This record gives sequence, structure tokens and C-alpha cells, in this order.
Amino acid sequence: MSYAEWQFERGEDTVRCYCGWSRLEEEGGVASMFRGKDVLDVGCGAAGKTVYYATLGARSVVGLDIIDKYRAEAESLAERAGCAERFAFVCRDSSKMGFENSSFDTVVMNDAMEHVADPEGTLSECIRVLRPGGRLYINFPPYGHPYGAHLSDAIAIPWVHLFFSERTMIEAYKTLVAGKDDGDQRIALRFAAGPSGKERIAYINKMGIARFKRILERGAVKACLAYYRELPLRRLLAVPAKLPGLKELLVRMVVAVIEKPSLSKPGQAKLG
Repeated sequence: MSYAEWQFERGEDTVRCYCGWSRLEEEGGVASMFRGKDVLDVGCGAAGKTVYYATLGARSVVGLDIIDKYRAEAESLAERAGCAERFAFVCRDSSKMGFENSSFDTVVMNDAMEHVADPEGTLSECIRVLRPGGRLYINFPPYGHPYGAHLSDAIAIPWVHLFFSERTMIEAYKTLVAGKDDGDQRIALRFAAGPSGKERIAYINKMGIARFKRILERGAVKACLAYYRELPLRRLLAVPAKLPGLKELLVRMVVAVIEKPSLSKPGQAKLG
């Protein structure tokens, strides 16, 4: 199974976290996020999930990613899924999208907020390209998540990033993927030299819950927040996952919906 096909197969999982929002359920469930709408999928990877959104009745779908190597795989899947005429793959920086104002009804950031180099700039761009009344759907695992370092394809140790230095994790990862067919690609994707020249994990921005909340509390983003939720790792951890000292470690997914104001503006959501 290709990366795009794998993403397509788990497309339903990428939107399941919004099922708890009563307003969305009243509108017809998660399919209403896409049906008859122009959709932008930020951080689409190989765009398998983008193609899945098209199968839910989207008028058009655009997958945006900073890595262009996925383009052929994405376009091939869209062709096989029968939605090539409604699909486009765009390789651009999410903080400088280049689309016209008010271009999309729905913007999705599934497992992308923890990867973008400029989170504030990306959110600003997402709001800019939304039409009035349009929504930005965000969900991501915070950095304190057991596998928040995003190295679990080789280092499957929960919370490894809390016990070992970044340098140690980088060296261990390189050792474990050495000799694999895609080892060099994995390394190039995850690590890069920082401003000081020191190698670092560049694949993630270490976005945590507290940092994300601070971003949501600012200006236009705060005024547009319609829904916010933190999902615990397990149901039995729901109570400790609400405690300030533990939530960064015990929350598996942060979920937020930002709605661009229209003539009938909904009430603002509260941060938990």
C-alpha cells in the first residue's frame, strides 16, 4: 500500500474527532464539512485524505504540502478514485499560500499544526483564504504525547523525548534506519541544521497545549474560535488529563474549529 493509499484508508479517522461537536451533528455530521464545498487540506502529505474528502461530495479539493515529491502519487490516486477533475496538489509554504482571499469554504489541518514552521502565520493565512462563515478544522497530537517526537517509526518508546536529549534521539534514529531502502529519505525529512548549525529535529515545532492556547487567545483567532476540545489518551485518564501538570502528557489530540465571522456570528467557544 502506498502512502497515499494508506492515508485514504484512514480518511474517516482524520475527521472522527469532530463528531462530538453538536453544531456539526445538527448540520448532518462530518460529511457536511465537505459536501458541496471548496476544500483546502493543509499539510496533506501524499493527499490520500484529501482525495477521501473529495469522495464525501466536495465541489473541489486542494492538497497543500511543502514536499513536492508526493505530487505524482497524489494525482494517481485522485485519478483512480474518479475525482481528478476536482483535485489539485499545490506545493507551497502554508504561511504564504498565495491563494486569493475567501477562496475556500473548509480548511482542514489534520496532524499538521505540530509540523508547520510558522504556526501563527499559517493560522492567519487559513483565516484569510476562508470565505465568511467558512471553517478551519484543526486536530493534532501535542508534543507531550507519548510519541510526540514523531520518531516512532524507528524508536517506539513512549515519551522517549522526555528521557533523552535531542542529540541522542537523532543519533539513535540514524542508527536504526541505516541500511533501509528509504533510510536516507527518512533522515532528510526529519533532521536539519538549525540557525547555529547544530542538527535538530526540524520535522516538528514541538507544539504543546499551552502554546496552542496562547495562539488561540490572540486577536482574530480568538474572535473566531467556535469549538475546542482535548481528547485524553484513554477514557480512564479523562480526569488526570484535565490537570495542568499532566494534560500535556495525557492528551492524545487537541481539537479546535475556527469559524470566520459571517452575518450570523456564533458564540465563542471557551478553552478548557
